[in-house]
Amino acid sequence: MKIALAQINCLIGDFEGNTAQILSAIRRAESDGANLVVFPELAVCGYPPLDFLEFNDFITRCQEAINTIAQACTSVAAIVGAPSVNPNIEGKNLFNSAFFLQNGKIAQVVHKTLLPNYDVFDEYRYFEPNTQFKCISFMGKKIALTICEDLWDVDEDKMYVRWPMDELIKEAPQLMINIAASPFNYRHAESRKRILHQTCLKYALPVFYVNHAGAQTELIFDGGSLVMNKEGNVVSEMAYFRPDYLLYDLDWVKTARSVPFGAELNLSHPDIEIERIYQALLLGIRDYFRKLGFSKAILGLSGGIDSAVVYALAIEALGPENVLGVMMPSAYSSDHSLSDSIELARNLNGKTEKIPIESAFSAFESSLSTQFAGKSPDLTEENLQARIRGVLLMAMSNKFGYILLNTSNKSEAAVGYGTLYGDMCGGLSVIGDLYKTQVYALARYINRDREIIPKNILTKAPSAELRPGQKDSDSLPEYDQLDPILYQYIELRKGPRELIAAGHSEALVNRILKLVNTNEYKRYQTPPVLRVSPKAFGSGRRMPIVGRYLS
Repeated sequence: MKIALAQINCLIGDFEGNTAQILSAIRRAESDGANLVVFPELAVCGYPPLDFLEFNDFITRCQEAINTIAQACTSVAAIVGAPSVNPNIEGKNLFNSAFFLQNGKIAQVVHKTLLPNYDVFDEYRYFEPNTQFKCISFMGKKIALTICEDLWDVDEDKMYVRWPMDELIKEAPQLMINIAASPFNYRHAESRKRILHQTCLKYALPVFYVNHAGAQTELIFDGGSLVMNKEGNVVSEMAYFRPDYLLYDLDWVKTARSVPFGAELNLSHPDIEIERIYQALLLGIRDYFRKLGFSKAILGLSGGIDSAVVYALAIEALGPENVLGVMMPSAYSSDHSLSDSIELARNLNGKTEKIPIESAFSAFESSLSTQFAGKSPDLTEENLQARIRGVLLMAMSNKFGYILLNTSNKSEAAVGYGTLYGDMCGGLSVIGDLYKTQVYALARYINRDREIIPKNILTKAPSAELRPGQKDSDSLPEYDQLDPILYQYIELRKGPRELIAAGHSEALVNRILKLVNTNEYKRYQTPPVLRVSPKAFGSGRRMPIVGRYLS
C-alpha cells in the first residue's frame, strides 16, 4: 500500500481554494501511483472554523466540497477532514469527522472521540463525541483512523475516560492514521513526537500523522507531519512551516532505517526554540496579510529593541518595499533613537518616514490647559504622547492601506506597561507572546550572519522615552527578575504561595502579580497575538477582568 501525506495550508471558509488544493494533491497522488492520500483535520473548511459551524450554509458547503472531492477519488482513495451532521436528535448537531473516500463516493465516516476543551481549543462547544468504533478496511488492511486528540491522552493524569485506540485495536489493525490540526508552540514538536512514540509502542503499530501548515490569525500550524514505525522511531519527517507532500510505501516503512526516539534534534534547546519562533512568526505575518488580502505594513520605529525586531521580521516576511517604519520623535527622544532607527533601515534596505510629535503634543497641552491648570505633569502627559503616535500611525494606515503592526512584548503586556489606544494599538501583535528576554535572544538570532539590528539597540537600556532620562527599570523590575516570575505564573500556572516558596521575594511576587491581574482589562482591548508559547494572551488564556488573586 502506497500512502501519500498532503500537508496543506488551508484558509477558513475558502471552500473553493481548499478544495482546489485537495484535488491537486489527489491528482499528484494518482500520478505517483499512490493508493491513498491523507489530508489534515477539517481540511475542507480550515481550522478552527469557530462559530461559522453554527451557519447551516457553512455546513452545506462543507458537504458539497466533500462530494466534489469524492467524485475525484476513482483510482486513488482519500481521507479528508470535515464537519459532518449528527443524524441523532440527542447531542450536538455536528461531528468533527474524517471522510474515507473511495470509488467516487463516501465509503466511510469516522468521528472524533476526544474533543479538546482547553487552552485555544473549544471543540466541545460545537461537536458531539464519537461513541462507535470501526476500523477502515482497505486493500486487505485494517486502518485505525483517528483525529488529532484521539491519540493525545497518554499522560498518567488522564483527561478523558475513553481511549479510541483501545477500542480500535480489538479489530487487529495493521496501521494507524491520525489527521490533525496541531498548533505550534516552541515546545510542541517534542511533545508531539513523544506522544506518537508512546502510542506506537503501546499498540505495536506504525502511525502516519498529517498536520496543517499555515497560520490562522493567532494560531500557527507548523506542519511536521511524520511517519513512525511500530517501534516508535521516526522513519520520515515532513517540512516545518510550509506545505509539503510525501509518498510512503507501507512495506518500506516496516524496513526503513529510522531515527531512534530521543536521538533526533533536541527541540527544547534554546537556540532551536528561537529558530522555530523566528520561522513561526514569519509564517504568522505572511499568512495574516495574505489571507486577509493585504500586502503593506506600518509600525512605529522608536530606536528600541522591540520595534527593531518587528521591523526586521516584517521586512523578511513581506519584503522591504511593503513595510514602512515611522519615526515619531518628541522632545524627550534621544539622538541615538533616530540614528539607530536609520541605521537599522539602511541595513535592511527598508523604508522610513519621520513625523515629529512636538507640535501635536503642544496643541493637546494647550487644549487641556484650563482643565489641567495647577496639575503637575505625570503619567497623563506620557500617555498622551503615546496616543498621538497611535493616531498618526492609524491615520497613515487608513490613508494608504497599511496594517499597523503592534510592537509590544509579553512582559509589557503582562504588567500593563503600555498605553491603550497608543502603543498598544494595531492589527496584529507580532511579538506579544515573547518576553523581553526572548526578544533580545530573537534579535541576536536575526543578527546571526551579519549585523542587522545595530549593536547600540541591543546594548542600551530599554526606555519608552516619554520623560527626561526615563528607563523601563524606573517602573518595572529588571527583566531578568520579572520574566522568570511571569513565565511561572502565566505558562506554568504557579500561584503566589508557590512562587514565594520557590525563593522569590514575597514583595516582588505580590507586586508583579498585582500588575498582571489588574491589567487584564488592557489585554482584552489589544490586537491578536501570534501564539508561539504554550500559554499566550488571547483565546487560550481566559481570566476575569474583575478579580483578586494574591498571597
